[in-house]
Amino acid sequence: MATPKTDLEKRKQISVRGIAQVENVANVKKTFNRHLHYTLVKDRNVSTPRDYYFALAHTVRDHLTSRWIRTQQHYYEKDPKRVYYLSLEYYMGRSLTNTMINLGIQSACDEALYQLGLDIEELESLEEDAGLGNGGLGRLAACFLDSMATLRMAAYGYGIRYEYGIFAQKIRNGEQVEEPDDWLRFGNPWEKGRPEYMVPVNFYGRVEDTPQGKKWLDTQIVFAMPYDNPIPGYQNNVVNTMRLWSAKSPNNFNLKFFNDGDYIQAVLDRNFAENISRVLYPNDNFFEGKELRLKQEYFMVAATLQDIIRRFKSSKFGSKDQVRTSFDTFPDKVALQLNDTHPSLAIPELMRILIDIEGLTWANAWDICVRTCAYTNHTVLPEALERWPVSMLEHILPRHLQIIYEINHIHLQEVSRRWPGDMDRVRRMSLVEECGEKRINMAHLCIVGAHAVNGVAAIHSEILKRDLFKDFYEMTPEKFQNKTNGITPRRWLLLCNPALADVIAEKIGEEWAVHLEQLQKLKEFVKDTGFVRAVQTAKQENKLRLAKQLEQDYGVSINPSSMFDIQVKRIHEYKRQLLNCLHIITLYNRIKANPGGSFVPRTVMIGGKAAPGYHTAKQIIRLICAVGRVVNNDPIVGDKLKVIYLENYRVTLAEKIIPAADLSQQISTAGTEASGTGNMKFMLNGALTIGTLDGANIEMMEEMGKDNIFIFGMTVEEVEELKRKGYNAYDYYNRIPELRQCIDQIQSGFFSPNNPDQFKDLVNILMNHDRFYLFADYESYLKAQDEVNALYQKPAEWTRKAIMNIASSGKFSSDRTIAEYGREIWGVEPCWEKLPAPHEPRETEEDAK
Repeated sequence: MATPKTDLEKRKQISVRGIAQVENVANVKKTFNRHLHYTLVKDRNVSTPRDYYFALAHTVRDHLTSRWIRTQQHYYEKDPKRVYYLSLEYYMGRSLTNTMINLGIQSACDEALYQLGLDIEELESLEEDAGLGNGGLGRLAACFLDSMATLRMAAYGYGIRYEYGIFAQKIRNGEQVEEPDDWLRFGNPWEKGRPEYMVPVNFYGRVEDTPQGKKWLDTQIVFAMPYDNPIPGYQNNVVNTMRLWSAKSPNNFNLKFFNDGDYIQAVLDRNFAENISRVLYPNDNFFEGKELRLKQEYFMVAATLQDIIRRFKSSKFGSKDQVRTSFDTFPDKVALQLNDTHPSLAIPELMRILIDIEGLTWANAWDICVRTCAYTNHTVLPEALERWPVSMLEHILPRHLQIIYEINHIHLQEVSRRWPGDMDRVRRMSLVEECGEKRINMAHLCIVGAHAVNGVAAIHSEILKRDLFKDFYEMTPEKFQNKTNGITPRRWLLLCNPALADVIAEKIGEEWAVHLEQLQKLKEFVKDTGFVRAVQTAKQENKLRLAKQLEQDYGVSINPSSMFDIQVKRIHEYKRQLLNCLHIITLYNRIKANPGGSFVPRTVMIGGKAAPGYHTAKQIIRLICAVGRVVNNDPIVGDKLKVIYLENYRVTLAEKIIPAADLSQQISTAGTEASGTGNMKFMLNGALTIGTLDGANIEMMEEMGKDNIFIFGMTVEEVEELKRKGYNAYDYYNRIPELRQCIDQIQSGFFSPNNPDQFKDLVNILMNHDRFYLFADYESYLKAQDEVNALYQKPAEWTRKAIMNIASSGKFSSDRTIAEYGREIWGVEPCWEKLPAPHEPRETEEDAK
């Protein structure tokens, strides 16, 4: 078994991170000491580790600054088409290591701190995660920003600077407790506030007809203050911007209090306006129609559009005057991508600006709007679709409701023209849902108001066309596209798995970091015993490091040669963590029934947060912890089976866990997981997948060949057929003894002796209203797990399949995804050439050609 390398051995390794140049090291040390002195106002006698972290962060940021300014100057001079990615979530994680890697200064910083007697890993661990997202959708936005910068696109990510990100999860007595994530407590060295670009955002008020058109009057104003964060491309001298808005109360807030003389109360009440950017809503795949959330959505969109229009008007060939007065070229200069329906109010807001403020005709404004906007759908779950009550819109955004009604009126006229007399189709396609409380279907608004609509994996895009948005597909088939998700190989291989990155670079060089399809070249080494051994060694090192960490954190002793079987993702019924739990219980029962038998040892790790109001998800966490308590304390089981609930799963924990995984569980009911991206991260890091034919699993199987993945369970068609016939859990319960035993144990309180009824709700769901058909896939799942066990006993064969996984993961780079968005939706070409470095002369017109 490989042992972790000593510091000295690590330094001797020639790796993807290059060799530190002497002058760079001296420069880093000098800058570091200068920041400690002038920025942090400390000397080495009184500095804390956190001071050292900030000094290092500022040192690294200094290397970004000139590139950032030069990049923005370059865009200003060349005036390319700009891409605006609008998202209410950005799940960024930490920035320090990623910035060092993308700037190519990691080894210089490493060596400089070593010479200063500091441990860079300890300092890196002090950075707070920027957890401004819930899961897949927010992390996708972060990967996309990395790829857009790496492909030299003039792109901007716009969102909200939440003061509190996704809650920190504590597991206390086996249940989730939420703690606020005060991530800005110590300050954020990466952001730069830009008060000079502050813009007003309006709420409430009323609409008046005037001879000049509609006027939105008597509104309440909140200011949006931008904070800019650098997004460095991979070693190409490009630094793009993520601009996050923070709510600020106007200075004349609530004048009536001042007149009443209650000055103190008036100042305290400024908080109400500023609450808009206070906290991220912690729901994943669930719509909660709260006023504050609607305000957040409009706040982000209104501030962003003002910024985009200001930049459109003023950025042409070095002139600060408003050179553009016509909006005719707007769609040629601006692409807006809506990350789900959360920014859907961009459509009526853009219409409002063009018509009410800029004085365009409806027809002209609508043409510009549609050609500019594009919409990405992220889910087909009905409970996740945004449907805002008309009454709420009328109250908070009265002008926007009028505009939505007008959009709908014209849209339904067109539907009636195409399908005369088909009133049911008119009802289905309306933006206004009339049954019960009147609501606006935001997905319908996005489809009508955009020129492109995409799903995030091939099967998901097909489901949109033939099911969820069938009517719209029949009307405008040319709008519908697929863009299979991807992940950035910089963070998800180079940064998180240097051992494997080095093994790969030794064989095929280093270009794969920006051309991930080059991993295909590894297929020729799949039978090379030296290479197989090197991949095994890298995996073993990662497992040892994780095992050591987990023993410290959880006090459970872990067998590092056991199979690391991992399911990490948000807790949701459709993701079927309960199915995984049933397998754990089945394994436990088999070991108990045959204590002398030979079993493949497993360490099962499950992690993820449950939305605070999602009772069933929290019960699922309780059950997993309860099963773990029984399993881990049973002497008969020993180290044949261990169960660990990974507390506070987040980007930074994923970076530690994924490189150490042997088995990745992607077991959602077919047709429910739009794509998944964790599946891709495990594949890239040499884990094998057990999964259903859902989301991107299907495309992963197509890339690697079905011999290199463990597929089980119903297909989408079989799920539909079962739903049509009627699913009866009792059929399976009565027919399958091992399943019945599991359910009886959960039901009887075997895992909760102090509270035998604790899990009766979960059993009731499984037996009587399981929308996700766990029992129907149970036997197939167990059979696949038996195949996993059989293969794990043949380490060389297992590793060869792992290599086939790594070598087939090129398609799943977010670079490929973003190149497709660029060419097929935004009309922007990706570019792999570098910008000149800050000390080099600028790119001339001839160079650019």
